[in-house]
Amino acid sequence: MQVSENNLLQNEGKVKGWIIGISVVIPVAVAVLLFMPSKLDLGSDWVYFLPHLNAVINTAATVALVAGLLFIKRGNISYHQASMSVAFGLGAIFLVSYVIYHAAAESTTFGGEGAIRGFYYFLLLTHIVLAAVALFPILFAYYYGYTDQRVKHRKVVKYAYPIWLYVTITGVIVYLMISPYYTH
Repeated sequence: MQVSENNLLQNEGKVKGWIIGISVVIPVAVAVLLFMPSKLDLGSDWVYFLPHLNAVINTAATVALVAGLLFIKRGNISYHQASMSVAFGLGAIFLVSYVIYHAAAESTTFGGEGAIRGFYYFLLLTHIVLAAVALFPILFAYYYGYTDQRVKHRKVVKYAYPIWLYVTITGVIVYLMISPYYTH
């Protein structure tokens, strides 16, 4: 039994190392892609469809997150797990799509004026900051839930869930506000 417990602790240490590494590398990579002086030439204009796809993915992730909350409140753990796994998978697909788009396309400037401009940039800034830090608690929450460490899962979810939900919702709002200014 002692050997099994030691192996579990070693594996958990490795997983935590990966979670921390991923939580640092991905936001740094996204920042580099956003600010790199020249974009990748992917040979076509197909990448300009990705912001629209990303909004659909974020909307679906929001629905999955809300469903997951409703299921756990009703004590339906298996449906909660399924909903959260769908949200997690959609988040991964979104991240790949987002990285491809920003590696190949120039950023679009918001053209609104007045109070709406301030509101847009407030949403955008809070969305970006929280998206950058969200991965860390989300990965831990998912890991603890997946490994049935419910006490740890609940502690992390108190932070991960509202951040994740805010990021998915504001992602869609930011998209809706900037989409009239896309040139492609």
